[in-house]
Amino acid sequence: MEKRFSRDESSAELTDSVSKSSSWRDAFVLMRIPFSVFLMPVFWFALSNMESYDSWRAFWIFIIIHIFLYPASNGYNSYFDRDESSIGGLREPPQVGSELFRLVMVFDAIAILGAWFITPLFAMMVLIYTLVSKAYSFDGIRLKRFPVISTTVVTVFQGAFTYGMILIGLEVSIKEIDMVYAATSTLLISGSYPLTQIYQHTEDKERGDKTLSLMLGVRGTFLFSAFMFVIGFGALMTTYFMEERWNAMGMIGISSAPLAYYFVRWMWLSWNDEDHVNFRNTMNMNAIASLCLSAGFILILMLEHYF
Repeated sequence: MEKRFSRDESSAELTDSVSKSSSWRDAFVLMRIPFSVFLMPVFWFALSNMESYDSWRAFWIFIIIHIFLYPASNGYNSYFDRDESSIGGLREPPQVGSELFRLVMVFDAIAILGAWFITPLFAMMVLIYTLVSKAYSFDGIRLKRFPVISTTVVTVFQGAFTYGMILIGLEVSIKEIDMVYAATSTLLISGSYPLTQIYQHTEDKERGDKTLSLMLGVRGTFLFSAFMFVIGFGALMTTYFMEERWNAMGMIGISSAPLAYYFVRWMWLSWNDEDHVNFRNTMNMNAIASLCLSAGFILILMLEHYF
C-alpha cells in the first residue's frame, strides 16, 4: 500500500532539515576561521627571517595552520566552554551542538593528513599542537584553570613552537639565530594574549577558569602586556641590530607605531573608565596588532628577498 505523508509530517521533515543545516552552519561559525588568521604574524615573521624557501610549500603550511589547525583548536574550546557572551571573533556566539565536535575532528584530521604530505615530522608537530590545545580546554585536564601554566603553554605553542613548526615544514636548515627569533615570537604573543581575556573576567570567574588576566586584574593586565611588548620588541630590534638588518628595523618601527598608539590610548581610557574594556576594543587591538605586524614582516620579506 502506498504510504502518504500528511502536510504536518512534511512540514516537520522540512523543519528538521532546516534545523540540521542551521546547526552545521553554527558549528562552522564557532570554528572562527577569520579570528585564526589574526595569528598569522608568526608565519610572516618566520618567512621574513629565511634566506630562501619553497613558496608553494609555504602556501600549504599557511593553509594547514590557519584554516584547519587553529580553527579546530578554537572550535574545541567553544565546545567545552559553551560561551553565552562574546568570545574572540564572535560578539554573539551561536549555540553549541554535537556538530561542532564532529567538525573539529574533521579539521584536525585534515590538518594532520595534509601536514603528513608535506613531511612526517611536520605532521608530528601538528599532532602535538592538537593534543596540547585539547588539554587547554578538556574538562578532565583544563589547563585553562591554571593562569601561569595556561599562559605559558599558549604563548610557547603559538609562538616558538609554531615558528619551529613552520621551519620544519619548509625543511630549511635551522640556525642558532632562529632560536632567538622563535623565543622573540613567544615574548610578543605574551604581550597580546592576556589582552584577549581582559573583557571576560566575569564569565571566566563563574566558570572557575582563573586566567592570567583575571588574576592580574584590568590594570595589572595592561601593565603586564606593556612590559612584555617592551621586552619583545626590544629583543627583536636588538637581534635585527646585531644582524645588521637595518631595513627590518625601519619596517618594524614604522609598522608597530599604530599598534603602540592604540594600546597606550586604550590603556589610558580603560584606567579612567573600565567600560572601555570590552569586546569591541579587544578585537580592534587584535586586528591592529595582526595587520600591522604582518604588514611589517611582509615588507621585510619583500625588501630583503625581491629588491
